[in-house]
Amino acid sequence: MDHAALPTPELVAVVVGLLLFAALTKGMADRFRLPFTVTLVLVGIALKQLGDIGPGAFSFFADIRVEPEVILFVLLPTLVFESAYNMDARLLRRNLAPVLTLAGPGLIVSTGIIGLIVWAATPFDLAASLLLGAILSATDPVAVIALFKQMGAPKRLTILIEGESLFNDATALVAAKILIGVVVAGYFTWDAAMSGVGEFFKVFFGGILVGWALALATGWMLGRIYTEPHVEISLTTILAYLSFFIAEHMFHVSGVMAVVSAGIVMGGWGRTKISPTVANYMNDFWEYMAFVANVLIFLLVGLSVDLPALWHSLPWLPWVVLAMLVSRAVLVYGMTPLVGKLPGAQPVERPYQTVMFWGGLRGAIALAIVLSLPEFEHSELFMPLTTGAVLFTLLAQGLSIEKLMRHLKLDRPPLSDRLALLERDLSAQEKTIERIPDLLRGGLFAHPIAAHLEHRCKRNAERIRHEIAGLRRQEMNHHDELLLLYLRAFSEEQAYYQRLYHNGHISEGAFRELVAVLALQIDSIRYQGELAHVRSHHLNRLLENRFYKLIDRIGWEWLSNFGEGMRTHRIVLNYEEVLAHYQGNGWVLASLDRMAATENIPHDVLEEVRGRYENWHQLARKQLDVISSQYPEFVTAMQERLSQRIALLAEREATESQIEHGLLPAGIGEAQIEELSRRLDALRTPRHIRLNVSPAELLRKVPFFRELTVADFAEITPSLKQRNMAENEDIVTQGEAGDALYLIARGVVRVLHHEGDEEEHALSTLVAGDFFGEQALLHGEARNATCRAVTPCTLYQLHRDDFEKIRNTWPSIDAAVQEVDKARSATPNLQNG
Repeated sequence: MDHAALPTPELVAVVVGLLLFAALTKGMADRFRLPFTVTLVLVGIALKQLGDIGPGAFSFFADIRVEPEVILFVLLPTLVFESAYNMDARLLRRNLAPVLTLAGPGLIVSTGIIGLIVWAATPFDLAASLLLGAILSATDPVAVIALFKQMGAPKRLTILIEGESLFNDATALVAAKILIGVVVAGYFTWDAAMSGVGEFFKVFFGGILVGWALALATGWMLGRIYTEPHVEISLTTILAYLSFFIAEHMFHVSGVMAVVSAGIVMGGWGRTKISPTVANYMNDFWEYMAFVANVLIFLLVGLSVDLPALWHSLPWLPWVVLAMLVSRAVLVYGMTPLVGKLPGAQPVERPYQTVMFWGGLRGAIALAIVLSLPEFEHSELFMPLTTGAVLFTLLAQGLSIEKLMRHLKLDRPPLSDRLALLERDLSAQEKTIERIPDLLRGGLFAHPIAAHLEHRCKRNAERIRHEIAGLRRQEMNHHDELLLLYLRAFSEEQAYYQRLYHNGHISEGAFRELVAVLALQIDSIRYQGELAHVRSHHLNRLLENRFYKLIDRIGWEWLSNFGEGMRTHRIVLNYEEVLAHYQGNGWVLASLDRMAATENIPHDVLEEVRGRYENWHQLARKQLDVISSQYPEFVTAMQERLSQRIALLAEREATESQIEHGLLPAGIGEAQIEELSRRLDALRTPRHIRLNVSPAELLRKVPFFRELTVADFAEITPSLKQRNMAENEDIVTQGEAGDALYLIARGVVRVLHHEGDEEEHALSTLVAGDFFGEQALLHGEARNATCRAVTPCTLYQLHRDDFEKIRNTWPSIDAAVQEVDKARSATPNLQNG
């Protein structure tokens, strides 16, 4: 909106008026089941016409001039940050390859196809045609995503469309900026094209880096604030706008990409830094902010429509629309099947491809870009052509997308969902029958009415039971019954994890990891009819381990400390996940017993699911035993913290009950609850935790340290650097240069060796009190074996320079190490790196 064109009071009146019309439009769209964003555009067009020819009260709307800066710097950061913040970062990471393929190469293909068709059919030159192609390649799938969520589309498909839109907003802006330079220059060369490609990557990845760095800084500040909703919400708001501003004006990289990166980091890692009591306020705040930005954008789209100019562009508009549809068809039907073959991706069925094609709506980004264009030949046609194309997608495609989904039978819930709805109805009828005695207990409720209600509910319950039995008989076999029971078990498990998180017994990171795996399993059962083989966490661990190795090789002390903190955090997170998994499996096993007693579940189906969960339960118990044996102090501290939280939760519940029954004054009770909440927050899993291991206690297990005096030992321990290794992490790798010896304080280490391309084979197993790496330390040789942590391990690292000082001061230590070195050199199977 042109702020210079409207005095401040009129500007305030216009904004308030737009919000009022948005609220009325929301109610109307919900009542008549119309796409909200499409209805907003129609209302905006109507307000524009009323401002031109209608009563004076609407004249303000005719004076509105949409400025690109309003969309790009005020509204867009809010929309992008909210979308990125609420996107499932783990699910996005698993689908990152297909998302980036559609948003990067996909946008380039779309730009090229639109550009070539427009160049052939209109008076535009090639550069201007490509610019129009870039402008119209950014999708806005708000309406489609809303329909997908209503109709229960697979989450992986929703994340694919959301991720594509989020990233191609940024790529479209970057591509358009580069092409604007070519259009204004008036010529096109291959040198300019290559320079443009380099600029594209610099701007794109530079924006990611800026957003990532600012999100880490914001998370660091949030981690030092507890239960301050105003401060915490303000910091995330500052992050959304500051990342855009700094990226655009200080580093001249993509502001949108910076906001995307910042939002994803804060929505994943950053959530663990937000106080639990603030998390709901944060979600509500950003949901409302996105609502306001969204309604203003689509109303402004309608207000920007110039009908006379649109009419004059009609000779070329059909070609632009055709080019847009062809490019989308090539992208969806051509690239999506290829994307489905990428690592971590899954095929997208043809009906969903059709919805992706027809649901590729265009919106505010296209208008913001075209409004910011400088003067050039044919520039006066860009605005009506872009507006016409956006209106076509919003009106023709947006209003028909729901009918298309019905035609493709995507509105019919899966068998599991239909059965769940019937069971919900049955449960409602049974609970109503159970509550009828409460109505009659006071003697004031008419018995005929109660009897009629009971009769109706029993009749409905019997009808629903027959429908469930018919559904099972006609559409379900043994395999379907098995998958259905798995779905119910996963739902029970997920609900249990939610209770654990709500009560503060597990951290946000552990909760999101557990729920993400369950979501993948549920999606796989519902849409592929089988249990998923979730292996992505193995890849994540491999990447983490390589990152730790890189940090160790760099050797910077501050970086090593950072890596050590990450390792420790991984062990803490692993303990939380395993403990929650063990408890969740136990809850599901108890739930299966309850189901068997009350429901008609085939015995063989029940036993198969029970067997799988018992196996998972036992596996989790073994993992807990391993962690407890390696880190008893840490496990004891975690259990003590949990017991204190349970006591405080019981105290808070008792206080709330007394307030509710009027036994405790509200003011006193609320002060007590606030204090209890503060203490509960302080007892959540610490954001920074060290495994409490005493070198003096543990290293006494190492033979050549046993005879040292306390004073001598105190001189040596500063030279030993503690290293915590996660399970399956390589401590040293065969063939690499080595300059350190490792002492095992806790844990189990496997020594592995391979020749050439043959598979690794185990040489030996080392436990607490053993050491390895002495050959590389004494002789400067490359590591002759790989040493891998079989369980989480605590080790102490002794570098060559420190060892030289120790062996000169304490000859007994040097002699002991030399003796072990000779023994291992004489026996190849005892060589330990």
